[in-house]
Amino acid sequence: MHSQVIAHPDRAGLLITDPIENARFALYTDDAVTPRETNPKEFYFPVDDAVTVETSGVEIPKLGNVFVRTQTGTFVTDNADRTDAHLEPNAYLLELTTAPMKLYLAIESTLTIEHGDQAVMLSFDDTVALRVGTRSFHERPAGTIRTTEDMRDVMRAVSLFGSALKTTSSERSFPTLRGHPPLVELGDEFDAPEGLVRPDTEVELVLPPEQEYVYPAAPLAYYLGAELVPGRSPRLVADGFEYDLDGPDGYETTVHRTLQQSFFFDCLTRTEGYYQVDLHERRQVEPLVDVDFGELYDASLPARLETYLDVPFETIRGFVPEWNLTTDVTPIPEHCNILPFVANDLALVRCPPNPTEMNVVPTLKAQEEFFRDAHAVGDDFVRSAGEQEVVENIFKPDPPGTVEHAWVGEGYPLGANKVTATSQRRRLEREPSEKDHIEIHIVCNDELMQEEGAVVEHYGLRDLLQFDVNLHYNLTTDKLRELLAAPSDFLHYIGHVDINGMRCSDGYLDARTLSDVRVKAFLLNACRSYEQGEALVDAGSFGGVVTLSEVANRIATKVGKPLARLLNCGFPLRVALSIAQEQVSIGYRYITVGDGGIMLVQNESGAATYPEINRLKPGLYSVSVRVYPLPHFGLGSLLATHITEDNTRYLTSGEIDTFILNSEELQDYLRLETIPIKFNEKLQWSNELLEGEL
Repeated sequence: MHSQVIAHPDRAGLLITDPIENARFALYTDDAVTPRETNPKEFYFPVDDAVTVETSGVEIPKLGNVFVRTQTGTFVTDNADRTDAHLEPNAYLLELTTAPMKLYLAIESTLTIEHGDQAVMLSFDDTVALRVGTRSFHERPAGTIRTTEDMRDVMRAVSLFGSALKTTSSERSFPTLRGHPPLVELGDEFDAPEGLVRPDTEVELVLPPEQEYVYPAAPLAYYLGAELVPGRSPRLVADGFEYDLDGPDGYETTVHRTLQQSFFFDCLTRTEGYYQVDLHERRQVEPLVDVDFGELYDASLPARLETYLDVPFETIRGFVPEWNLTTDVTPIPEHCNILPFVANDLALVRCPPNPTEMNVVPTLKAQEEFFRDAHAVGDDFVRSAGEQEVVENIFKPDPPGTVEHAWVGEGYPLGANKVTATSQRRRLEREPSEKDHIEIHIVCNDELMQEEGAVVEHYGLRDLLQFDVNLHYNLTTDKLRELLAAPSDFLHYIGHVDINGMRCSDGYLDARTLSDVRVKAFLLNACRSYEQGEALVDAGSFGGVVTLSEVANRIATKVGKPLARLLNCGFPLRVALSIAQEQVSIGYRYITVGDGGIMLVQNESGAATYPEINRLKPGLYSVSVRVYPLPHFGLGSLLATHITEDNTRYLTSGEIDTFILNSEELQDYLRLETIPIKFNEKLQWSNELLEGEL
């Protein structure tokens, strides 16, 4: 059990917490309530924890989406258009989609839904028994498969990934209905837990038993619940239907498009089921294809696939959501252990050559206009302390064409997240924290860099979440070692790094000498901090941000401050870095190491949005909304923008739509939540734009 529901400590209502995911959500009531434990099995959907309270109404402190069903699962209505509604007496089940966990309310009563500027109010006909059920987004794999290096055994392992699917209907396109695939480890013989059973989908992927074919197909095999079968010609076979996987654009591209097309059409088809919403993408595509979605919803998986793949990809290319992640996996036997994670992410997997055969980037030299003597007062200086190692194997991978990019293999990929299976597994193995707050340490080990210490103002600016933000100056090696060994959520290091380690007031602390690091994530904002960062991940940290080159103090500060604020808003590490780096020259080489998908806190509204606003003329603006998938709000999630009052929903990921708003409408949108905004080609914040002149 992860999520739990308790009486709110500060005002009347309930506080729902998830100590693993650092998530909290509140429901407010008119009078104090006393929750009593309730059987979670009484809910139509699975929940971890449930309580019952007596109340006449609930305030949801977000303009969130409320799906209303009967308690047997029949869809009744939702509030996407923010229209008030009154429903006659019935046994209702309400799903609140803006909470950072799955949250359900069950009542037997009349139901009135009303909307304020920043909240949704639910009221009942009298004081009634309200059941509240919650389920964490955090999941663990059902077991571990051991396989030999023989690719036929690896194919047997990947064939069992579909055992994690909670359904083979089109609803598996919802992230909460796709469980995490079982883990994979190398061993002397093949061995899989007895409980892992592939669903009977009648779908096969016939592939040559080679890493270059099997690795890119792992996410597709997982999503389709397919069996991998050795064969000479790569193809998909489904109950007599065959589809060539080695198309004109090559094997990897064809596999990627097959996954995207199957997933996308499932998202359109599922609107005939539990979530009968007005989906923007279906409205765009339906006139272009000869597809009866009502019939497809009840069809078998092979029949759906045949219909989906009969549509040319070019017909739908412009409507498929921008895919979230490309993961480059160098094709060696040891990397079979990353396959469950790339499958879980529905990543587009490529098998590139070794870094030495790729676009090697020469070492960045100091530029006169940016770098100055480290001790020159009043001028810029480099954040290095002395002798520097030269990074010989920086390389530039091929552009991914997706929102994010990860690399599994040797070397240092410019612009990508260097990932390992070990760091990915740590996120799965997290346990509930014993602390009821988020602990952040900011270490500034050079008095000339104290300007960046102002990031303390950007951490902890969140309702409901409790932060403990500590600012340290000029730590000794022993104190920094103690800080790294103590459990905490984030370390923001400001100072110098060189070949000897991180500079402290009495010498250097070399992270390569540490064996037990318990800081979850970090930013080492110093020159060439890549090796120290990798050492922190090897010793126990989940992931962090490091540099591959010298970095000027002014530039480091321009990256560090927005990165802190983006993390505080619930952006994943590698997404926050990509946005923060837009503020500086592209020559500065920050990358993420370890699990770049880790989040310091959960996003308040579920989706991480980064709109771009342009002034068309006085009083009129265009707002292009870009959405970044999150671990708990991934591909297939639905989004209501709350920009307009219609009931349109969008699939998350990438730029979803552009809206034309007048000044008053734009201000209403900016008041909904404090979020980053791209305005005049610069990163700004919604609350600052409201205070200034748009």
